[in-house]
Amino acid sequence: MRTFELHDTPADIVKLFPKASDYFKQAKIDFCCGGDEPLQTIIAKKKKAIDSDALLETINSSYKQWIDAGNTHTNWDEVSNSDIIDHIMRNHHNYLHEELLPLSQFVTKIYRVHGGHHPHLEQLHRLFHTFKLEMEAHLIEEERDLFPLVKEYEETQNPEIKAKIIKLNETMEEDHDHVGNILKEMNEITNSYELPEGACNSYRITYARLQELESNTYEHIHLENNILFKNF
Repeated sequence: MRTFELHDTPADIVKLFPKASDYFKQAKIDFCCGGDEPLQTIIAKKKKAIDSDALLETINSSYKQWIDAGNTHTNWDEVSNSDIIDHIMRNHHNYLHEELLPLSQFVTKIYRVHGGHHPHLEQLHRLFHTFKLEMEAHLIEEERDLFPLVKEYEETQNPEIKAKIIKLNETMEEDHDHVGNILKEMNEITNSYELPEGACNSYRITYARLQELESNTYEHIHLENNILFKNF
């Protein structure tokens, strides 16, 4: 079993140990869009001091317990690009297709009912619906253009197709940066989805689902930026 060090990138750590993403989120460390720098470099740039030794100790201890319990990580280097895409579709694209509309209704409801007393809900409503529009367009572009090209390249190894994929990947990464920033802003204005005193059930459900959306999308971006796109 390996031990993670400060020269490892958050992206590589999460690639081996997915649960590390929880610790990085708690420390406000980006592991998807900006996770390809050494952990030491990322921590040095943070305005708020982070105890890097304590963070690594927690991650390594949790990783050891995870391995000792018989868990194994997916070796993404041995998974075909087509299978990675199928995994992304199954666990992330399908989730977003099913979740964005009903979650939109919840976000709108708590803004309409509680926005007068909780002004941040107006901004949350705007940010979420910007995210929704951006992601819906993004999913279409990936499913219509990028993913079929990747699967075609896997069969043909045509260099012209590879060039198209690389160009599309650049656009997709820009989209990821944008929606990642929206998620960060939503997290900030809700104080990491801290419920106000006396929050109603709709408020609780909305915040819980937004947290799930955040986690699922970060994992989604990580799989594409740091695994699928890196193969090109």
